Amino acid sequence: MSKQSIFFDDIGSFPLPKGIRLKSLSRDQYLELVRDVLAQKSRAGVEVPTYPQFRDMIRMFMDDIENPALEESPYLIKKEHARIMELEAVPAGQKVRVCVTGPVELYLSAYGATHYPDILNNLAKSVARFLCVALEEGKMSVASLDEPSLGLNSNIVFSEDEILDALRIASVPCLGRDCEVHLHSPLYAEACARVPGINIVGIESAAHPDYLQLIDKRVLEETDSYLRAGIARTDILSMSARLNEQLGINLWQDMPRLEREIQELESPQVMKKRLDKVYAKFGDRLRATGPDCGLGSWPSQDLASRMLANCAEAVRSFRLDGA
Repeated sequence: MSKQSIFFDDIGSFPLPKGIRLKSLSRDQYLELVRDVLAQKSRAGVEVPTYPQFRDMIRMFMDDIENPALEESPYLIKKEHARIMELEAVPAGQKVRVCVTGPVELYLSAYGATHYPDILNNLAKSVARFLCVALEEGKMSVASLDEPSLGLNSNIVFSEDEILDALRIASVPCLGRDCEVHLHSPLYAEACARVPGINIVGIESAAHPDYLQLIDKRVLEETDSYLRAGIARTDILSMSARLNEQLGINLWQDMPRLEREIQELESPQVMKKRLDKVYAKFGDRLRATGPDCGLGSWPSQDLASRMLANCAEAVRSFRLDGA
């Protein structure tokens, strides 16, 4: 796999336009907003954009999964109702990264520190049905399971085998296709690499370059799995807090300067250096790259788009260096 095979995607969430509240939008207005942000991401250079996740990552799936009129059994949605509304906004001929909140994350939202494996498995089957329908609609380029709590949340009482079995069930529709798992901790990275339906493990390596030290390239090779490495920090609250301390001011009271400082901190040159380091360590086991996480907390769509454009420039520069 050459440098040209590494694709640039994003994680999903994005700022709302100023003054816009989701509750005030009709369904058609909401879909138009999703369509507009997809276009913004594409213009910024994102090769495999994720539909913008303006809705809560839990409720956008659990509202339907928990609806008695739509369920086959508790927490198992009927396949015909397992549709992601945002995909309706994807233009004909375009394919996107389809992100579905993973079964463990969904379970934690409903049951916390309890142990009901049958419920976890039903949630995993529901996730699989959302992915299956998206695949049948012909709009999925890459799939992703969003599991930010794995390795971080002490309320998870399931064994590793039970968790991996749920991820196996959820990712069945992805067998033979690119499917990522998005993690906020590297502790489950190598375990997830052993799930047959998951072939790309996502690591937030821009904000936490030390996470890469916990990933063994040999494990990726043995499981025929790959890495998605973050090369752009998205933790803007942490970045701005450090800048405020260094500069002795509150940058949130001077938005133009905040934007300039963030642009300088996360320049294309900085991002390319990160990408070079990851590639030097993992080589052909690097499959995807982009920002660490979503951009929903960023102060404006313009700044978020410029960060994505910086990322695109870094990827282009990286590819021009040759294999």
